[in-house]
Amino acid sequence: MEKVMFIEIGMGIDLHGQNVTKAAVRAVQNAIHHNSMPGLRMVLPENNIHNMKVNVRLAIPADQDKLDLETVRAELPYGEVTFEVVEGGMLTSSGVVIAEKDDRNDLAYVVIASVEVGY
Repeated sequence: MEKVMFIEIGMGIDLHGQNVTKAAVRAVQNAIHHNSMPGLRMVLPENNIHNMKVNVRLAIPADQDKLDLETVRAELPYGEVTFEVVEGGMLTSSGVVIAEKDDRNDLAYVVIASVEVGY
């Protein structure tokens, strides 16, 4: 990415089910769903929103091999999206195991996302 226009940070949690993808989707949603970028199109090459570059850094506490990046990518409808996955986030107790929610244990997965947008 040649020029970074903004960076948003988000956090997502899967309280039950230990689903790292669900927590990552929620982290990306949290980062981007409070923004409007009406002027961005004017500075993008050819004034085309599809020329936007989006880099997503995900701090994942566990189960990186179970992370479905295509599901996360679906939350970002425009631009060329790249990912960087790093160790981080948090595992913490949800305080309860609920079999009906597919819990394997009492861990809640917390994922942190940094979403960089530019061109």
